[in-house]
Amino acid sequence: MTVTEPAPVTTQPVARNQKFAHITPNWFAAVMGTGIVATAGATLPVQFSALHVFAVAVWVIAATALFVIGGAFALHWTGHRDQAVAYARHPVMVQFYGAPPMALLTVGAGAGLLGSDLLGPTAATALFAALWIAGTVTGLATSVAVPFRMITSAHREQVTALPAWLMPVVPPMVSASTGALLLSHLPEGQWRLALLCACYAMFGLSLIVGMITLTLIYGRLLHGGLPPVDATPTVWITLGLIGQSITAANLLGTDASSVFTGSQSSIAVGLHVFGIGYGLVMGGFGMLMFALATALTVHAARRNLGFSLTWWSFTFPIGTCVTGATALGHALGHALEFGAIQALAVALYVLLVAAWFTVAARTLRGVRRAELPAPHHR
Repeated sequence: MTVTEPAPVTTQPVARNQKFAHITPNWFAAVMGTGIVATAGATLPVQFSALHVFAVAVWVIAATALFVIGGAFALHWTGHRDQAVAYARHPVMVQFYGAPPMALLTVGAGAGLLGSDLLGPTAATALFAALWIAGTVTGLATSVAVPFRMITSAHREQVTALPAWLMPVVPPMVSASTGALLLSHLPEGQWRLALLCACYAMFGLSLIVGMITLTLIYGRLLHGGLPPVDATPTVWITLGLIGQSITAANLLGTDASSVFTGSQSSIAVGLHVFGIGYGLVMGGFGMLMFALATALTVHAARRNLGFSLTWWSFTFPIGTCVTGATALGHALGHALEFGAIQALAVALYVLLVAAWFTVAARTLRGVRRAELPAPHHR
């Protein structure tokens, strides 16, 4: 296979001794895509008991998937180290090392929002903090290590910008948005200020590098044409940066009032206004990319788009659009009645749940038939 294509999936059964040979990092996209269903549901502007129960149940599924896939990934590295190293050196597969940190952060946010029902407030917050720290540290490491690997690689032929290039860039943005949820759990004063500043720094890191990368991807699509049919769903990854940045800007702007008080309250007001302005401007760009991704997906479906793990690209990015619309609607004012942005969040959530049920069912069927864990290079 060329370096511009993701590893395709074979339909041959996997031998028992090869069960963990192909547990690649993109499997963690299933955790991300499941976890975002729970966290987006927990923050929707419309809440009712059935939705809450559904969100808690999905969070439990995401947490279980994180444990199972994490264990399988560890066995992949210990039992099939040569294969694991080969995947880590592959110019496409290495991009998906951004998925494990985002899986940790997403499940951690779910623990903070929903975990108290099952674990109690103290244990849920402790789990949230532990997963946030682990996800943030590994995400920052990935955001440096993957570009370093790409820059210093000796194999430069046929290297073109792919939507997957955003995978190691987005984790710090996820840390920024989920870190805002931790602010209220820290003592007032320097601890909250330090976390808020760190979140804004990660917001800037991810946004600037992400927009540079997004420009390269957009240019590659215009000049190079369509990606391979099986890789078309990865175009939705571009929405992950957009939706997550809107979420982060507005959550941080809203929660800044708990850090800057009294004579410094004007700073909180400025950050709040920045979040709203950024959300509205970036939201317009997000609508363009959403329409383009939809059109490309329909085009690929007409060219016999087959199921693969890339279909999980439909879930997490749409989920970030839900959280972004929810956070922006909340930031626009508590006094506003249910309006267009809130309605958009609800509509996107319905689409997210439909996509999640579809992709999860196809994934479980592939696992049961032993079809999915065996990608091969051609």
